[in-house]
Amino acid sequence: MDIEFSGKIFHWRGPAPFLFVAVPDEPSRDLKAISAMVTYGWGVIPVHVRIGKTEWKTSLFPKDGRYLVPIRMSVQQAENLKEGDLVTLRLAIH
Repeated sequence: MDIEFSGKIFHWRGPAPFLFVAVPDEPSRDLKAISAMVTYGWGVIPVHVRIGKTEWKTSLFPKDGRYLVPIRMSVQQAENLKEGDLVTLRLAIH
């Protein structure tokens, strides 16, 4: 499954790195539908993410019926990102 969407970067005092983008409602429902097949526990889903020219592996965190994409510090620096920025993300779940 591949998903592309845009979202605003926000701060959440959860697991580090503290900056996240929320997956919109409809793709979150699609992810929930396949989560049992792809999760490695606790409801997290491993993904490959791309913002701009930067790609990395991470895990989506379930929160309030949606999923959160953590934005690593190295990605923040490479793409010059900060809280409040609107970004386009590409997720690949295999």
